[in-house]
Amino acid sequence: MAEQKMSRMGLTAMVVGGMVGAGIFSLPRTFANATGPLGALIAWVIAGTGMYMLARVFQALAERKPEIDAGVYAYAREGFGDYPGFLSAFGYWIGSCIGNVSYWVLIKSTLGAFFPIFGDGNTAVAIAVASMGIWAFHFLILRGVQQAAFINSIVTVAKVIPIGIFIVIMFFSFKMDLFSFNLYGGDLTTGLFDQVKATMLVTVFVFIGIEGASVYSRFAKDRADVGKATILGFISVTCLMVLVSLLPYAVMQRAEIAGMRQPSMAGVLESVVGPWGAIFVSVGLLVSVLGAYLAWALICAEVMFAAGKSKDMPKAFAKVNANNVPVTALWVTSGVIQLIVITTYWSRDAFSLMLNLTSATTLIPYLFVAAYGLMIAKRGETYQVRPEERQRDLILSTLAVLYTLFMIYAGGLKFIVLSAVLFAPGTVLYFIARREQGKPVFVKTSDWVTFGVIVAAAIYGVYGLATGAVAI
Repeated sequence: MAEQKMSRMGLTAMVVGGMVGAGIFSLPRTFANATGPLGALIAWVIAGTGMYMLARVFQALAERKPEIDAGVYAYAREGFGDYPGFLSAFGYWIGSCIGNVSYWVLIKSTLGAFFPIFGDGNTAVAIAVASMGIWAFHFLILRGVQQAAFINSIVTVAKVIPIGIFIVIMFFSFKMDLFSFNLYGGDLTTGLFDQVKATMLVTVFVFIGIEGASVYSRFAKDRADVGKATILGFISVTCLMVLVSLLPYAVMQRAEIAGMRQPSMAGVLESVVGPWGAIFVSVGLLVSVLGAYLAWALICAEVMFAAGKSKDMPKAFAKVNANNVPVTALWVTSGVIQLIVITTYWSRDAFSLMLNLTSATTLIPYLFVAAYGLMIAKRGETYQVRPEERQRDLILSTLAVLYTLFMIYAGGLKFIVLSAVLFAPGTVLYFIARREQGKPVFVKTSDWVTFGVIVAAAIYGVYGLATGAVAI
């Protein structure tokens, strides 16, 4: 079967489709809970600059290492060895699965505003409907990546329209006196640094997806399109997110926005134009989130497929069906998402937990990518071609490393500990893969040390959850 190929616009739609999901519709309340317009602006400058550096590292690696497919995980393996490569792949995959669960939680919560039977998205009926959705998408994707990517391109256009209309209405309703009142956070008592720090994991969550084109690099018609699609998607989405989080401060008081039900964008628009605003945004959200789910279900399966192909995961993950879709990887992904959706029945604030945990697990692979970019720039590897770019790439990758480290610190150790609870048992997959090849599980001392740290953190995490020391 001929390999299906994606255009630059198709790759850009994968980036935009991955980034514009649940997060953007929840930004007004999420930011208003923590800060005012000034703190929000500082947070976006830090996050935007850091993520731009990361996007540029992805772009440089796509151009300089075109032979490395499924970039996010493969760069870690190339630079740091088999076990770090596995951890990057597993972290990215499990983080993406958790992110997909947050989409279903928000869909159910949105429907709950109109149909009480859905509650806050964690009733038995809500979980049953979400389960039907998971498997409907599963069988759609099994029909072919190209078909699913085409649907994603249509959905990407459909979901940007309500966001654009929201922004236009906010501009026309702008009240400078309200904006000035909210500027420093209104009645918030926390300092500006703490306000900004409180928004950091949220900015990571809404930027996840920036690597959408990189993950699908093996499908690109032209490898140069991967980097260009990444930057184009990043700039477009960043503009949308900054406006969506800042403009509500000019139509309502911060405390009112902070008290809204999610998706808060619906409540903000309703306050300006009446009930039709909430319905309009809610429909837009459902289209957006379902589209984002499609993009991310594709990405999850693709990462596991690439890891199976390179023998970092059990070889069963490398199996494809007649439509060239990674079938085992997709079944396992859908099964894990289904299990986590069921657990939301016992969760008090499933959306916030999923959001923060997704960000924490995804930061680990991002750190590996930035560090690999720094490594090849320092060595001068591949810089026989266009050597004048080496100094620039050295600066960009250094800043990207510092940014991801700061994000891990800002997010708090709690979520890193919770991530370890997932990483420790996940290492069983690595054990199986190594045994299939007749190789020792850990070759380097650093691998043993890494595994030891993960197990210790996981034990502490389980103990903390059992005793209430680690609260979720």
